[in-house]
Formats: sequence, structure tokens, C-alpha cells
Amino acid sequence: MIAASVLRRGIPAAVAMTASSERVLFEDAFGQATTDSIFRVFSMTKPVTSVAALQLVERGLLDLDEPAANHLPALGSLALLRGFHPASGAPILEPARTPVTARHLLTHTSGFGYEFTSPALHRYSALTGQGAMRAVRKGELECPLLFEPGAEWLYGISTDWLGRLVEAVSGLSLADYFDAHILQPLGMIDTGFSLPSAKHPRVVVNHQRRPDGSLEPAPLPAPNVPWTYSGGGGLLSTASDYVRFMQMILRRGRRGHQQILRPESIDQMTSNQIGPLTAGRLQSTMPEFAMPADFHPGCGDNFGFGFLINPAAHSGGRSPGSLAWAGSANTYFWIDPSRGLCAVLLMQFSPFFDTQAVGLLRDFEQAVYR
Repeated sequence: MIAASVLRRGIPAAVAMTASSERVLFEDAFGQATTDSIFRVFSMTKPVTSVAALQLVERGLLDLDEPAANHLPALGSLALLRGFHPASGAPILEPARTPVTARHLLTHTSGFGYEFTSPALHRYSALTGQGAMRAVRKGELECPLLFEPGAEWLYGISTDWLGRLVEAVSGLSLADYFDAHILQPLGMIDTGFSLPSAKHPRVVVNHQRRPDGSLEPAPLPAPNVPWTYSGGGGLLSTASDYVRFMQMILRRGRRGHQQILRPESIDQMTSNQIGPLTAGRLQSTMPEFAMPADFHPGCGDNFGFGFLINPAAHSGGRSPGSLAWAGSANTYFWIDPSRGLCAVLLMQFSPFFDTQAVGLLRDFEQAVYR
């Protein structure tokens, strides 16, 4: 059924994998991919960065509720975008009053956004040449807040700042920290911010949806070491590697005899941390990059530390309390603790939340639960 859906929907490459906490239950590859193909997983990096931050909390090196500016002084002088001058159109900026904390960064309640989901930030970026996505690419992360920290949920560059916080507190680059404390202990041998050139042929070609509906391949960038590490979206990985990460969550932080994260930290990651706020709905100001997204139509989802959480079951699919997120090139995963399973679906094309990509995700999810 999944192969037929991939073919019917014209998706050039996909890998699907399902696992229990102990073993792989299903894996297959379709189109221009094999089961060991390497994908840019973009924002599926965010839960890994969240684990790194919580490890530092466990070690007593980071407090969830202290001002993050204690470690990153740049977060102590943030501007808040209040709107635009009615006559000149110039941005109206004022100092933010509430300090940003690690808790805000972990839950996307910091006030940071992305211009592809925020009309105000999109306008600001067009006027000033500065914006969240450009800031991430340049490694500068200079971008105004869109609301006082803690007031709302908004998807944005919070986890990139969280990655900087991990670097500042640990004294390591994010790449070195991930390798030592997460990737190597979990046996994620094909995951990293850069990969050896010998593995480059396994990297899946990205595609872009054109106005006529066809998908155009993009040239693969040359393998290189990035000069800055994006905690919000920099990793490359495989389905099997990401399953190892999800299995660690299902095992309440354990991998063999190693405790990657304490059970109480897993409890925090997997429980609602945003109170009455709702998460999982994204606007779109850049439809060539991302379509409007609603991860759970008709329901107001919660957010933990790094994970979207659905309080109600998906029709024909995942149980209440499942965890999920995705990457901008249509990579998706979910973890269903009550059923003891996890699943990942990796594709590699834009825009995010493309109708055909979401259709395949729904087909895959229903097949898993059948």
C-alpha cells in the first residue's frame, strides 16, 4: 500500500520505518532511495538539541528558569517588534521586558519566529534585510521578538538559540557535544552536521515543487563542514539512526546500560509545558518554502520540551499523548509511548506540508496501525 501511495503521489524518494522500543518492525525504501539513504532532516534536529539542553540541566550546569542571558549576553538586550509606523512603514521596536529562559526556548514560547510563518517578521525581513532564516544561515541569530516571552506559542529560531546555549554552557561546539553525549552513545553512526565525503553518494537529492506541479531536482551541495551549527535544523541522518533516538525516548532515556537522559527529564519532554496555549498550527508567508500546516486538524495540541503532543488520538492512527515533529523537506516522525512504537517517514522535497507528502504520511500512519 505504501509503495502504491508513493507512486500515485509522484514522490521521488521516501524511506519509511516503524519500530518498537527494542526492534525494527517494518522498513522499506521507495523511488530514488535505499534504507540507508541519508536525508537532511532539518527541524527534526530540534528534539536532539532539546535532549542536549536537558542533559546540562541534569548536571546542574543550566537552570530552566534563569535568564538565558546569564550564559548568552546577547539574549539580554532583545528588541520586541511592536508593528510598523503608519506613515513611514519603519519597524517599531522597543526593549523586551521579560527575560528569555531555556524553558521558553525549549517550548517555542520565547517570542522568536520564522519569517515563513509570521507576516510581521516577513515584512520586517523584507524592509531590513534581516530575519530569522537569514540569521540562521549567517549564524548571527539577530532577530527581534514578536511577543513577550511566555505569552504565546510560535514556531521559530528558539532551538537555534538553545543550541548556542548548549555550546556556551558545555564549552563544546554543538557538533562535538552531540557526538560525545548523544550520537555515539546511541550508535547513530550516519548522523551529523557534516558527513565524510565517502558517505556523500548516499545523500538524497532534494526537489522543489514548481508552479506546474512538477518536482525539479536541486544540485547536491558539496560535502563540507559548516562554520556554524544549527541546533534548529542542521543535521543529516538516516531512518535507522533516527529510530535509535526515538527508541531511547520510548525506553525512558536508556540505551543498553547507558542512561542518556533521566526518566524525570523524559517525563518533562513528553508532558504539556505550555499550559493553556496550543501548538502545531503554522501560517505561511512563503508557500514555495512551506505551505500552511495544521498537524492535527480540529484539535488544539500541546507542546513539551522539543515535541508536539496530541491530547486526542489521530483518527485511525497514533494514540493520545504521542510525540511528533517534522523537517522542512517533508521529513516526519512520531513516538507513541502508550503503544510502545515509533515511526519515521523521510522524503526530500519542498514545500513543507506539501499535499502529496502529507497524504503519504497519513497513508503510512494508517497502515502502521492496521
